[in-house]
Amino acid sequence: MITPPPGAGKNLAPKIDGVPNHVAIIMDGNGRWANSRGLPRTEGHRAGEYALMDTIAGALEIGVKHLTVYAFSTENWKRSPKEVSFLMGYSRDVLRRRRDELNEWGVGIHWWGRRPRLWKSVIDELEVAQELTASNSKLHFNMAVNYGGRAEIADAMRQIAGEVAEGSLKPKGITEDTVRRRLYAPDSPDVDLLIRTGGEQRISNFLLWQCAYAEFAFNPVPWPEYGREELWNDILSFTGRERRFGGAIDKVAPQ
Repeated sequence: MITPPPGAGKNLAPKIDGVPNHVAIIMDGNGRWANSRGLPRTEGHRAGEYALMDTIAGALEIGVKHLTVYAFSTENWKRSPKEVSFLMGYSRDVLRRRRDELNEWGVGIHWWGRRPRLWKSVIDELEVAQELTASNSKLHFNMAVNYGGRAEIADAMRQIAGEVAEGSLKPKGITEDTVRRRLYAPDSPDVDLLIRTGGEQRISNFLLWQCAYAEFAFNPVPWPEYGREELWNDILSFTGRERRFGGAIDKVAPQ
């Protein structure tokens, strides 16, 4: 199925003030969507490709600058070997099919995650896509593949511990910024809006550091049925929230 490019949707993107700079999405509900239709879970993942491309197009249209999706977690290795094998091969093939299209849209593709256990063919496709789109900046599209929030923080701690041991970093000099600069993508801004599709209400070890002050949207729509208009609705809801980042204003009701 061919994905409509940005600007080709049936409805034009709404004019919204305060569009989030960084949106993260947990693409959940694929398996349940497929099973409810008498299909194997893998067909749900397959159907999610169009939803992903349409969501990317919608992010471009409305002005989101950073979009991060949870493609495969460090915990997903616990799934059946058949499903893991499908997800690895499918992630590789989607990148191969879609990288030129995303490059034409001005999207920069980036990979966040660990190398160990990840198929070499998947790593190769991720790196080719990164290199191809390195100069694009309309939208930074981050694929979290073999990613876990705790793993990312543990990897940063391991690097800091090594630098302390070799004497290039003093323990008293460790700050939040010290940790941030050792995350997988230190230059990426914190998440403003985290969306989870499929009806579940948890963050599942995703972007634990980056979501410190994120707003959450738990959308009941399963990922294969998500798209640009669902994204716009979630963003519209986000713009109506008051973000205080730990601060507060005393608003005493008039007597």
